[in-house]
Amino acid sequence: MIVALLNQKGGVGKTTLATHLAGELSNGGKSVVVIDADPQGSALDWAQTRSQAGWRRRFGVVGLARETLHEEVPALAQRADHVVIDGPPRVTALARSAILAADLVLVPVQPSPFDVWASSEIVALVNEARLYKPWLKSAFVVNRRVVRTVIGREVRDALAESVSAPMPVLAAAVSQRIVFAEAAATGRLVGEIDDDCAAAQEIARLGDEVRGWLR
Repeated sequence: MIVALLNQKGGVGKTTLATHLAGELSNGGKSVVVIDADPQGSALDWAQTRSQAGWRRRFGVVGLARETLHEEVPALAQRADHVVIDGPPRVTALARSAILAADLVLVPVQPSPFDVWASSEIVALVNEARLYKPWLKSAFVVNRRVVRTVIGREVRDALAESVSAPMPVLAAAVSQRIVFAEAAATGRLVGEIDDDCAAAQEIARLGDEVRGWLR
């Protein structure tokens, strides 16, 4: 199954979610490939840092920032249990290609009114893609939620009520925590730093929910 993480707004934590979701989906011996479709190559940088540090390889990371993504990814998917696409930060032909390649599109959104308003373009692209793939699934995932804040609690309602964003919101939300920055800098996943920390528990819940969507 192919999961694409996309949002035209930069800085929403797509790469963090993509690598951690891939780590969760790889549990139980599953074969997972991350497609770095962001020209900035952040997932590739993370994988290189991990390799240089000598950490065990959990999943493959392949750079494929091309507009032919939807034609090339299915062949990769035949050799893996799951493919996770870390999409580009803008609405482009590349983003459209990533959507067409996917079985499930996840749109990371930070708990900010600006992020909620900015989501309309990617939602429009997903709805457009359903003309060709009626079975395409999509959902918002709240990321970088600030713990114990009103806006962190209200963003789910704001997304659900937005006329321009008629998509469900995953129950699992991921909070803003320092351990994610440590993981990115060292080429690790938060569960490898502390498998009992709050961040690792949130990622585990996200992985469980995504598995349910992929069935």
